[in-house]
Amino acid sequence: MDRTLSAWRRALAAAILTLGVASGAACAHQPYAPPYVKSSLVQVDVYDRADALTLPVYQKDGRHYIVGVPGHEYLVRIRNQTGARVLVVTSVDGVNVISGDTASPSQSGYVLDPWGSVEIAGWRKGLDHVAAFYFTDLRDSYAARTGRPHNVGVIGVAVFQERPTRISNRERDLRGRLAAESQPAAPLANNEARADDSSAGSTAQAPGARDGRGGAEEFARQEFRDQAKAMSKLGTGHGRNEESRVSVTNFDRATDRPAETVSIQYDKRENLIAMGILPQSAPYIARRDPNPFPGALRFAPDPDR
Repeated sequence: MDRTLSAWRRALAAAILTLGVASGAACAHQPYAPPYVKSSLVQVDVYDRADALTLPVYQKDGRHYIVGVPGHEYLVRIRNQTGARVLVVTSVDGVNVISGDTASPSQSGYVLDPWGSVEIAGWRKGLDHVAAFYFTDLRDSYAARTGRPHNVGVIGVAVFQERPTRISNRERDLRGRLAAESQPAAPLANNEARADDSSAGSTAQAPGARDGRGGAEEFARQEFRDQAKAMSKLGTGHGRNEESRVSVTNFDRATDRPAETVSIQYDKRENLIAMGILPQSAPYIARRDPNPFPGALRFAPDPDR
């Protein structure tokens, strides 16, 4: 009986060892996914509000990816990693989250205090409210519904440092009191939105209020309808109205171009699996990479010969 028990124990140990090796091999194929993207100036992460978790960030070929679940609301969290103020111009699907314009680094953004942070929960509708971000089908995305579906699936953050100035403590205190007491109806052209740890924002331009773009937008919408029939892509919707209070402040950029740009692409799990970013297989329709700032500075091309 002792021999039988000993043999059974050896068999069990071998089975456990084999299982452990197999499990270790499976884990070895799982990519390491930190819950953020960190640069020298900022740290960016995406928080799934439905599941109450920070989404893991997968990497491939120097790009960053997260898995979005259709219907889940989310917010973008940006943390200042420096002891000086920074400006973060933020886009979702190639659209500025404050103004609703086609995104460019030269536009308005959020000003973060030294070591401060911001939670961007939606499209800015005013100084007090946002329309919540949520993952949705490409057809329902805010970008597609406003005729700009080409860069759906990317979150972008352009980071600017502040131009140093020499002012007295008394003048600094006075500027702070004036900024706190003033509540203009809309920010001035050179003003930026100031973000606290629990808020974000500035004013937004209503969709469709852009001048001279009716024909181009209608063409883009028709092109989108044709393309959407062959695609199953994730975008960001224009969701429920919720409170998010901010104020307006001045920020003098040290440079015309961003000191850093952080880009995070997102898509459905099955699409990321098919791209080889997640370790399994599933069908995926090839597409080009979206551009987080499609309205960035360009130069005149040569004429056709």
